[in-house]
Amino acid sequence: MASLPVLSRLMETLFKHTRIVLKKGDITREEVDAVVNAANSRLLGGGGVDGAIHRAAGPSLLEECRKIGWCEPGDAVVTGAGKLPARYVIHTVGPVWKGGSRGEERVLADAFKQSLARGMEKKVRTLAFPAVSTGAYGFPLDLAAKVSLCAIRQFLEDHPGVFQEIRLVLFNDKVLDAFSRAFESCFGK
Repeated sequence: MASLPVLSRLMETLFKHTRIVLKKGDITREEVDAVVNAANSRLLGGGGVDGAIHRAAGPSLLEECRKIGWCEPGDAVVTGAGKLPARYVIHTVGPVWKGGSRGEERVLADAFKQSLARGMEKKVRTLAFPAVSTGAYGFPLDLAAKVSLCAIRQFLEDHPGVFQEIRLVLFNDKVLDAFSRAFESCFGK
């Protein structure tokens, strides 16, 4: 199950009947069943990925988020996707990094697992994730990559074949490089 690097800096593997893909790109343009949003607990939009998703989806996304009102760190909620080329947005709240002694790794893993669980409930076949908690929340990039990818692996071990494809759509080369390094340790031989 070795990864297959390609000229476009895309990495992929097949694991438990699910294609896992790492790519550099703009998550708001991904044609998938569900896009995962790195949200804040209030679900009101913000900077980074969260702001980009809210801007691209349009005002209906904020209206739905206001009705839900809140999401705890490590949990996930689902809304429609507004103008995005997806059916759903799965909003998950990752941890703010406080040095690693407050369960941040567990909360980040839970954010990924709960997002996958919400996707499974909605019967989505394809999902796109960003690098949750690595921007303003300050989670160390290399550790976040490993925790995130290994959480996906663990979920798929428990639920093989539920998804056709899980993409990690990463904003820049630095983030893609960190996830590429972690890819082998979580999905390698």
